[in-house]
Amino acid sequence: MTIHRPGRPQDLPAAELLWARWALVAVFEATTAAEGRGVHRTGHWIDAGALRLDDAGCTWWALARMGRGRFVLYGEDESSGVKWHEPRVDVLAQGPDWLPYETLRELVGSWELGCVYWYENGAWARAPYPEDLSDDGLDCGMHRFAEREEVLDLLAGHGRAAQELLDAAEEYRLAPRELDSLVAAAGAAGDEDRDEPWDLPAMHRALDLAGLSAESVPAA
Repeated sequence: MTIHRPGRPQDLPAAELLWARWALVAVFEATTAAEGRGVHRTGHWIDAGALRLDDAGCTWWALARMGRGRFVLYGEDESSGVKWHEPRVDVLAQGPDWLPYETLRELVGSWELGCVYWYENGAWARAPYPEDLSDDGLDCGMHRFAEREEVLDLLAGHGRAAQELLDAAEEYRLAPRELDSLVAAAGAAGDEDRDEPWDLPAMHRALDLAGLSAESVPAA
């Protein structure tokens, strides 16, 4: 899937699929120590408000559920020209009334927001852009979730197990016991690819927040 520069709504996978892929990566990376850092985190994670990613320098993003079949994606990559464009781009123009405007306007006011995309009725949308805007950062921020192979790269080192877990996540049938089996198998094999040890309690908490089981599938 190609993500254009600047991004186009049709470049993004369906929000439910984007959520599942991002959430699985967050589950893999979850640790109790990272939870204790609150908003001062890097990598991919989930909290009560949204899925998040932050590399502590070039890019940060959030994907939030906004009710039945509604999502909002917002963030910034250093490649975005939105903040510097003249005349200024209104990234909230034509936005629906259910967007988290207080949060978004605060980010706009502090020059921290590169773009906003919203999802409803099975389709993404965004504000109109001027023809001479070169980039809004969507590609550099979201390309990692646009294709399955990119997601599997983020889950590198776990081969068929990662593929099976990704299948389960995308179909919203990922059970906690499947994480238990992954960690047990990795331990038996002497997993040395991770920067930090597996933390099953934190992974279970992240899975619960993500709602990747059949009982909690978000409606389209």
